[in-house]
Amino acid sequence: MAVANIGKKDFVWTLIATFFKIGAGVLLFPFVLRMLPAETVGVWTIFTTIAQLTSIFDFGFNTSFARNISYVFSGVSELKKKGYESVNLENVNDIDYKLLGSTIKAMRYFYSRMALLLFLLFATIGTFYISILMQDYVGDEREVYLSWIILVLINSYNLYTLYYESLLNGRGLIKRVHQIIFIGNFVYIGLALVLILLGGGLVAIVSSQAISVLLVRFLSKRAFYTKEIVDNLADVDDSDYKNVLSAIAPNAIKVGLTSLGGFIINKSSMFIGSLYVSLELMASYGITMQLLVVVGMLAGIFTRVYMPKVFQWRVEGRLDLVKKMFYLSSIVMFIVFIISGTIIVLWGDWMLRVLKSSTMLLSTSLLILVFIQNYLEYNHSNAAQYLLSRNEVPFFKASLISAVGVLVLLMIFVVWLDMGVLGMILAPMLVQAVYQNWKWPLEVIKEFRNKENIYEF
Repeated sequence: MAVANIGKKDFVWTLIATFFKIGAGVLLFPFVLRMLPAETVGVWTIFTTIAQLTSIFDFGFNTSFARNISYVFSGVSELKKKGYESVNLENVNDIDYKLLGSTIKAMRYFYSRMALLLFLLFATIGTFYISILMQDYVGDEREVYLSWIILVLINSYNLYTLYYESLLNGRGLIKRVHQIIFIGNFVYIGLALVLILLGGGLVAIVSSQAISVLLVRFLSKRAFYTKEIVDNLADVDDSDYKNVLSAIAPNAIKVGLTSLGGFIINKSSMFIGSLYVSLELMASYGITMQLLVVVGMLAGIFTRVYMPKVFQWRVEGRLDLVKKMFYLSSIVMFIVFIISGTIIVLWGDWMLRVLKSSTMLLSTSLLILVFIQNYLEYNHSNAAQYLLSRNEVPFFKASLISAVGVLVLLMIFVVWLDMGVLGMILAPMLVQAVYQNWKWPLEVIKEFRNKENIYEF
């Protein structure tokens, strides 16, 4: 048993799941925008951003666990703090189940504690933040608070069970992962549509998301724990889990700090802007950014599908395949951003008017600017994933420094100069252009050009 082969079916199911996830937004948008006032749509976009804080509490361990699970299924017998153990192609099917069991226990140990921390912070500081937003809210506050309670509970559970994603992705079960995502989104769309039409409002959306998460986790558990794996793990000694954590933690923490920096860079404008910009304008900004998330999902599809194989190719020394996948993913990302950007800039508002939405996108000039900013962000993040496949995190310091720079510029542009949404876009765009936008793609290209030093970690 090795990392599962990844081929056309995996790619097709990734496309189907991605489009269906996009379809969830497309199908719900008309009902959300038509049946909810702009102020409530603004609250919904803020809720969506808050929910993304879950990725910070993961602190980089999800991708680190997935990467190391790939190493385990590729035949390694030891996990290292830096670099990786090379394997012989003849031994790639030999799985160290003691190491696998210890890694799974390490994941459960970590996520149970982070989920509790997330719950406590959301229930206290998060609730206080929501109460500030409610001071000028003219809608039903009880609906917002009930939705908030559901959001806190389901996000805590989602974080606690996040290790199932690491297990499936690390094992290379890409097709199965996206089949499960497809089912989860199908249930989410169906429930949300019915509940919104029945007048459920914000509660309908959050409740549907909660049920979808529960279903996805149930199916994920069944998908990974096959009879073979269950039998082999039944009697293994997993007491070495703390050593596994100590091996994974250094790079995971660096990735976590990078994620924290990335969240501040990309999402802090939503939190700061919501305190200084009207909820109606924040709704336009929020809808625009949600569309860009969809574009980013499509643009990064090659990297998401083939990254488990990239990890395996690394330990097998097959750099030519890693190089080919990087350039292919970069080309796809550029094409997707160009095509989607043109469509949204030219016809985005027209489509919203057809849907009789009370919320429009940002103005054309701001829309073009935010597309450029997001393309550069996604492009260098894609390059960073390929650097990370070496089990090294060279970009975490730069991410934290950039995060500080973004916060400073946001305070200057939004708070002091009252530049509104323009300031929210320019702050991360200018800071990232100084270093990260060009640094990490260049580092990957240098690596491929310097093959003789490629494995000197």
